[in-house]
Amino acid sequence: MSLAIALHVLSVVIWVGGMFFAYMAMRPAVVEAIDASQRGALWCHTLSRFFRWVWVAVVLLLATGYWMIFSVFGGMAGAGWHIHAMQGLGLVMMLIYFHVYFAPFRRLKQAVANQDPEEAGRRVGQIRMLVGTNLILGLIVVLIGAGGRYM
Repeated sequence: MSLAIALHVLSVVIWVGGMFFAYMAMRPAVVEAIDASQRGALWCHTLSRFFRWVWVAVVLLLATGYWMIFSVFGGMAGAGWHIHAMQGLGLVMMLIYFHVYFAPFRRLKQAVANQDPEEAGRRVGQIRMLVGTNLILGLIVVLIGAGGRYM
């Protein structure tokens, strides 16, 4: 069980921590230091690397989460409200991530390949909004995970 918990928490740290870094630290630095015509390419390359890790995190979160639900709580009926809340919000986060990956990120890659910085900028803005939403949800999940069982 300690392996499941460790992998679960590590996956959350990678995903939510990566979104926090991208949104709160990298984005403002890129706006200040990188010419607008190059921002789309920078974000495209950065997100390509980050999203590989998010795929791993999503798989591990699902596998370890359900492993713990069925081995510790004996199934969904035995899990507390905080487990159901984490699961529900986590699934919403995954759906948002899938949308980002398969729609605006795909279009960002295409805009960068076509050397269209205006379209790339629009896609980066769209991704920023969705990642901001996922970051808020992720922080809520972390709070529930850390303190939910004590409420």
